[in-house]
Amino acid sequence: MKNCLAAIILILSFCSTQLHAQEIDTIPINTKDLNIKLKRSPLPSRQGPLNFEPVKIKPLVVNAKINYWKTRTNIGININQAQFSNNWKGGGTNSVAVGGLLNWKAEYNKDSYSYVSEVVLQYGKIKNKDQLQKKTNDRIFWDNKASFQLSKSWFFFGSLSFESQFDNGYSYSMVNGQETATLISKFMGPGYITESIGFEYKPVKYFSTRIGTGTARQTFVLDEKLFLDPVDNTKPPKATVFGVEYGKKVRNELAFQIVSAIDKDIFTNTNLKARYQMFIPYQDFKMSNIDHRLDVALTAKINRFMNTSLTGVLLFDKDTGTNKIQANQTLALGFGFTFPR
Repeated sequence: MKNCLAAIILILSFCSTQLHAQEIDTIPINTKDLNIKLKRSPLPSRQGPLNFEPVKIKPLVVNAKINYWKTRTNIGININQAQFSNNWKGGGTNSVAVGGLLNWKAEYNKDSYSYVSEVVLQYGKIKNKDQLQKKTNDRIFWDNKASFQLSKSWFFFGSLSFESQFDNGYSYSMVNGQETATLISKFMGPGYITESIGFEYKPVKYFSTRIGTGTARQTFVLDEKLFLDPVDNTKPPKATVFGVEYGKKVRNELAFQIVSAIDKDIFTNTNLKARYQMFIPYQDFKMSNIDHRLDVALTAKINRFMNTSLTGVLLFDKDTGTNKIQANQTLALGFGFTFPR
């Protein structure tokens, strides 16, 4: 037992000696008589106090102007031509048809105020062999609307619009085997100016509905020839033409108006544009006296310069001289240009 204790004490003494040796890791050296030179630092040195002076930096002024206007112009030209030789047995008639469309739209938006002006000009003609020239399209439409935002989707608006046609309009009939044309309309015969104020609901960018609680419309027929019989001038003139009484040039109406519009790309390179207008006169209110008009245009872009379009109009207006729904439809393939691209 005594031998074990002596061995343990001897081992612990040896370990403590080793630990003490490990703690001393440096040996002091006397450098008094040694010639030691330190390498000079290549960095420049400066003595004395450092003075800091503030640097004046001129503010950077960016000469940028915000343009609150957005404009867009669409131009379309359609041409259709058919030619048959004299010995062609399949039947057919030589014809040439030309149509044009100009749609210009300018929009101003700033804060809660907005203004939109849109112009639609359409005109087209067709000429068949041995027949008179006929119009395929003819419209002048200019709409202006200013609005002030009341909430997220509601606006207070005021609008002014003008509508008429470029050229004379005729009805055609055969008299003694010859085609004859009878004048039934012309520029400002009729012409319409409509003023409206009310509220507009616009939940999304591509759809809106105007509710014109206060709407006034002036109908113009400036040429008295439209009242007279073109064949027999001795016959009494018509009592009214487009709602305007004989001897007058203007008819005034007060009404409640609803105008809904949609302009949306429904597919890739395919745009749907539609506008529905309902005009309810306050005077002599009847369901049969309500005017309806629906304009629809579906345009598909083929490439950068060519497109195809399908347009149609449904109209019900007793003042035009018929109690039935009027309709027209056009399918065209042509050239289209948009500015800016």
